[in-house]
Amino acid sequence: MKVLVAYASKTGFTKGIAEFVGEKLRRQGLQVDIMDVRGVKETAAYDAFVVGSAVYMYHWLKEAKEFIEKNEGPLSARPTWLFSSGPIGTKTTDSEGRNLLETSVPKEFEELKSSVNFRGHRVFYGGLDGSKLTGFMSLGYKMAIHSKAARESMQEGDFRDWNAIEAWTNEIARALVRPIIVAPQA
Repeated sequence: MKVLVAYASKTGFTKGIAEFVGEKLRRQGLQVDIMDVRGVKETAAYDAFVVGSAVYMYHWLKEAKEFIEKNEGPLSARPTWLFSSGPIGTKTTDSEGRNLLETSVPKEFEELKSSVNFRGHRVFYGGLDGSKLTGFMSLGYKMAIHSKAARESMQEGDFRDWNAIEAWTNEIARALVRPIIVAPQA
């Protein structure tokens, strides 16, 4: 079975998750290609998909949304899982006591559910390296870090939970790798 793990990443943390997922799936005997969504030219050769994006301000990156829209047919017709790399920091709940991973689901997911019949979606903690941000994001970050509240909510560092990512990847592998039953010879 051939699987495409496609990602959209700004500073490399989401790419790292995609590479980790892809390598774990390979170890389960699957043939896996890991690619930036902007480099994917053809999806017809794949039997399953894992697509992920960094999340900024509760939204997937534009190129990830465009990839989903452009490939709606193949993604709907084959097993597809989505992941988001979003919250950063060490807090597990927001100011109202809600689970940060649950409240960090990108706003476009209700729309995506109606267009692509994906089997699952997970939000994982991501990371932030302000020196790797570019354009408007870099400017906004540089302005925001002068505020104590912004510094607390935009902590730099790597907050990815590799155990949670591996557990989710194992769920995908179990769904895709079916044991071959050999009938006993008489």
